[in-house]
Amino acid sequence: MEQQFKASLTGTEGPVTGMIRPTTFGGYEKAYQFDSIDDTLHLIIALDQDGTWQKVAGTEPYLFGWVDEMVEQIPKLHA
Repeated sequence: MEQQFKASLTGTEGPVTGMIRPTTFGGYEKAYQFDSIDDTLHLIIALDQDGTWQKVAGTEPYLFGWVDEMVEQIPKLHA
């Protein structure tokens, strides 16, 4: 079964609830995708070669803090 977990990102009008799961994207070794339950937000982040998490795809507009919020929640996959 695919690993995924329920997560929440801070939106401008309140929390955005969805699921985070590992994904493959553009040759990045580590990438994760967030899909909101209401299907309004999609975000893919990946670890670049400098060790920095970056948004590599997703809906616009997005809040810059979402990348950090996702990174903070990713350890739940390994708990």
